Amino acid sequence: MPVTMPKFSPLQIILFVTFILFSNSMLKAEIADLDAEKYHKPFILAQAVTSTDTDGITSKVKRALKKARFEIVGQYSPYANTNIIIISSPKLRRYASQSENGIYGAIQRVSITTVNGVTQLSFTNPTYMAHAYRMKTDLSDISRSLKKVLGFKKEFGSKKGATKYKLRRYQYQFMMMPNFTDRLELAEYPSQQAALKAVQRALDNNSAGVSKVYQVSLKGKNETVIGVKMEGNATSQCSGDEFIMKNIDFKKIKSSPHLPYEMIIQDGVVYALFAEFRIAMNFPDLAMVGDNSFMSIMCTPDAIIEALTLAAGGEIDEAW
Repeated sequence: MPVTMPKFSPLQIILFVTFILFSNSMLKAEIADLDAEKYHKPFILAQAVTSTDTDGITSKVKRALKKARFEIVGQYSPYANTNIIIISSPKLRRYASQSENGIYGAIQRVSITTVNGVTQLSFTNPTYMAHAYRMKTDLSDISRSLKKVLGFKKEFGSKKGATKYKLRRYQYQFMMMPNFTDRLELAEYPSQQAALKAVQRALDNNSAGVSKVYQVSLKGKNETVIGVKMEGNATSQCSGDEFIMKNIDFKKIKSSPHLPYEMIIQDGVVYALFAEFRIAMNFPDLAMVGDNSFMSIMCTPDAIIEALTLAAGGEIDEAW
């Protein structure tokens, strides 16, 4: 018996196609909504091994990163039993170039921290940082690469984490706090080259207890990021890496990849993120008052302004 195909009017065909397209659009929107509701945390714990050989493990990690074609652009030890490795790659720099103020995403930080006979290997969560720095990409491929090279146990640094939506609008607790677009201008020079030379002279002088850990520039753009070690000075330790972390990095899994702080040089202007944003985005659960709170480093924001201004070759504004 021959099969008779049903006949559809032109209107029915149009309605059917419209329904399919609308359903596909709705599905994509639902997937996007699900992605927007994913919760991200600042750091990733790759491994935790029973060992006190911080330097030996650091050497192994560096070899693994190089083998995976990541570039080691800097390394330092902010305090005992902790090493920080700063990495970059052509892909990271390309992604950074695609976004306004994306220079922050040109690097990632890897830490090796030994606590009570256990060495923790951790790194910045690329996707968390990409959203916090409002980049055009979420750096998910960088995240996958680092997990493959270093390992993965869990994300950490916040109990709940934050969604893409919240990270891209992040402020600590209330609207008066600085956000990512608020820039702490440290010094200004007639050109990018003049700025780079002036900052290098100031860092070599090290009068503010600030020294260079790494420097990365974006090809074709007048943008450079310089990561710095801060040790405080003779009169105050409030800007020092060790002072800050001793007071706020108190949990069992250490948030060492928070360090080091950075300065940005863009078209001859040297600036940095306000501490109220830069510290809070990596320690979003930190209480405002009490032990191990922002109150315990109340002197830090102003001390960082002073230290970085001097490190940029700028002049201290007495209003601070």
